[in-house]
Amino acid sequence: MIPIPTRYLTPFLTGMLFFIGFSPVVGSFSVAQSSSEIYHELLRLRETKRVLYVAAHPDDENTRLIAYLANGLHAEVGYLSLTRGDGGQNLIGKELGTELGMIRTQELLRARETDGGRQFFSRAIDFGYSRNPDETLSNWDRTKLLSDLVWVIRNFQPDLIITRFNTTPGTTHGHHTTSAILAGEAFELSGKSDVFPDQLKWVEPWSAKRVFWNAYNWGSQYEPKSDIPYHTFPVGAYNALLGTSYSQIAADSRTMHKSQGFGATPTIGEGTDFIEFVAGESFDSNPFEGVGDRWEDLSGGVEIRNRIEKLLQNFDFTTPVGNLPELLEIRTKLNQVQENLPWVNEKQDQVNRLILDVLGFKALFLANKELSFPSDQIRTRLIVNQPSSESLELEEFEVLGARYPIDAVVSDNRPVEWEKELQIPGAYPISQPYWLQKPAVDNLYSVAEQSSIGKPFNDPAVTGVLRFRLGDQKMEVRLPLQYRYNDQVNGEIIQPFTLVPKISLAVDQENVFLLGNQEARIGVTVSFEGDLEDGTLGIEGLETDDYTVMDTLIDPKSNTVFFDVAVRNPNGASKSRHTVFYKTREGSVYAQGKKRIIHPHIPNLTYFPDASFNLVTLDMDIRKQTIGYIPGAGDEIPGILRDLGYTVEILEGSNLGAAVFSDYSTLIVGIRAFNVNQSLANQTAALMDYIKQGGNLIVQYNTSSPLLSRQFGPYPLELSRDRITVEESPVTVLLADHPVLTHPNKIEASDFDGWVQERGLYFPGTWDEAYQTPLEMQDPNEPPTKGALLVARYGEGTYAYSGISWFRLLPAGVPGAIKLFVNLIEQAHE
Repeated sequence: MIPIPTRYLTPFLTGMLFFIGFSPVVGSFSVAQSSSEIYHELLRLRETKRVLYVAAHPDDENTRLIAYLANGLHAEVGYLSLTRGDGGQNLIGKELGTELGMIRTQELLRARETDGGRQFFSRAIDFGYSRNPDETLSNWDRTKLLSDLVWVIRNFQPDLIITRFNTTPGTTHGHHTTSAILAGEAFELSGKSDVFPDQLKWVEPWSAKRVFWNAYNWGSQYEPKSDIPYHTFPVGAYNALLGTSYSQIAADSRTMHKSQGFGATPTIGEGTDFIEFVAGESFDSNPFEGVGDRWEDLSGGVEIRNRIEKLLQNFDFTTPVGNLPELLEIRTKLNQVQENLPWVNEKQDQVNRLILDVLGFKALFLANKELSFPSDQIRTRLIVNQPSSESLELEEFEVLGARYPIDAVVSDNRPVEWEKELQIPGAYPISQPYWLQKPAVDNLYSVAEQSSIGKPFNDPAVTGVLRFRLGDQKMEVRLPLQYRYNDQVNGEIIQPFTLVPKISLAVDQENVFLLGNQEARIGVTVSFEGDLEDGTLGIEGLETDDYTVMDTLIDPKSNTVFFDVAVRNPNGASKSRHTVFYKTREGSVYAQGKKRIIHPHIPNLTYFPDASFNLVTLDMDIRKQTIGYIPGAGDEIPGILRDLGYTVEILEGSNLGAAVFSDYSTLIVGIRAFNVNQSLANQTAALMDYIKQGGNLIVQYNTSSPLLSRQFGPYPLELSRDRITVEESPVTVLLADHPVLTHPNKIEASDFDGWVQERGLYFPGTWDEAYQTPLEMQDPNEPPTKGALLVARYGEGTYAYSGISWFRLLPAGVPGAIKLFVNLIEQAHE
């Protein structure tokens, strides 16, 4: 995991945990803050302004403006992303859908740690590109989504709301426009007690002062309008306390969006961002006009503010711990405040953190392993240190409902360690992301607890509370249980402690294909975190006569049992979904898988989908051949083709070139390969010669920029941003007798039913007349396009370029899409 600069860590931690109602939880709680960074945090303690930034996806946010507001104005800034980016593409791996949403969630958290903001989400699922807000809101429940925005506003209590996009339909992604429309509606409604009144069990109505649009022009400098009030922020300025510019902070933040390939280089020198007035109270020159200093409305607040200002004036930069007495006085005064106001609770957390900052406090709560399970025994170790001469008198540590006395003093850089063996309760919840605990409904995640809505991620699986005295004041720190180890290359690695099911299952195929109603075989692995337990394997939705366990292999070393299962389709359905389960002799039933997502820039992620598979019946012909697959940005198609019965060999690096290509009757180029695969781009001439000599080349979609080579077809073609976003959009067959629609499988109108998320994306916009276009597609109220599939003869061979979303359709087991893709492959036999 890439370390995050500590100067940006504190506001994220306190901010996030204020929202979910906890005192500060710290990661490794390594406070190596410089004096200037501590002073910077003290400025944030003084300030009470709050801004909520609203958009639709991870990467939509303007990190320059967030960085400036959080670090220049010292405001608390939250970014509300309607979605987790589940519907996008992935530049760094094969993860899509749910898994991509988890990755992008963590990338957003890393971005906020970097720019000083905090992160919120609604329940909306990113279902892919949408042309307008009407289409978007036909997929999302408007009322539920609006309630999410109102909930976040009432919790966060912003003074200003800023949207990244305006409300004009057709100018950008429909999700984008929807985010601005709903933000405006939530602004009008959040202060009314008769709107979503059930929320008022936990929060109070809240009205922000104004709504702004973070105005921009695509590709050019925004020009303010004379009849609309606006304000400018100097987002290119330099922050001497942090030793960097807001542009640099913003670029570092944006670079965290690695799955989207959004590495950013900062601009050098001045820069300006505009916000354009949309609604609320008018103002003359400052968008925060009329926004009061919250300290003045708080009993005793002016005295607290004056103490903070005095500390700022007399701050001891050379010996940070010299600021401790005044910080303790501020803490005492803050703790006397009786109003249970969210922003005050947050300030209490902030001052606690500042006290620990000046002490140089460090604490770790560590487990002897990363993964555990309910009922497991684990060894834990608590390490506490602080280098100053002040004495921290440790009193107790509370974890898993038990309190353990600790009688020790921490001072003078002499750490205290405490070890304890703990048992995880048998009924303890596993670490399933909260928004995945129940099936989604109508493109919204199902979240049972109101208090969870908006949260970026789960709370730590296990948290301990360390209580201690500092002088005459009692304090406590919440420490997540973590796993720490040393990597030979990267040094210290700390990962979250994760609880997994005691028994988990894995099916070796996402799609089980029954060709011509033949029997198919699947492998099911049952993994035991503890001892092996006797039991039986079953498949939900199939009678016992519909499957047979052919063989069982027990591996006691790895605590796994492998089942070889023959499966039949009893009802002839073209596609059905089935869950595999394991029932122990005692009657416990386990039916969850265990999937891990590991990338170096984010924490290890684990989730537990149903152990299920698609049973897909295909009445079609497939002739055996060996396919060469040239990877791009990452997709699952090679595995799908192997499950269909093809032999697939991956070609990459030095294993590319004319001599290699000639060994294959069909070559397939993976998604975005001409955007990311330089080795492939260097071999375009050899690819064209391969076709000319009789080969069959299939190229999947690329984006129009950046392209490593523009010669990826035998005849000229130019990519566009054209797409068909509605998966039910009509498809017209233009060339009914064309081989790709007839051989070896006849493509029928019904084969275009049941497609997922979209028809396709980034279609060619112009092409040479040598290409044939067998299909025409059309989104509602949009002109038709013939660019979804281009095919051509070249020399003795065949070529196809397609923006159809094979990378989604084939893993989803869509029968018609599989038939059409197989036809493209089988052109090698023509």
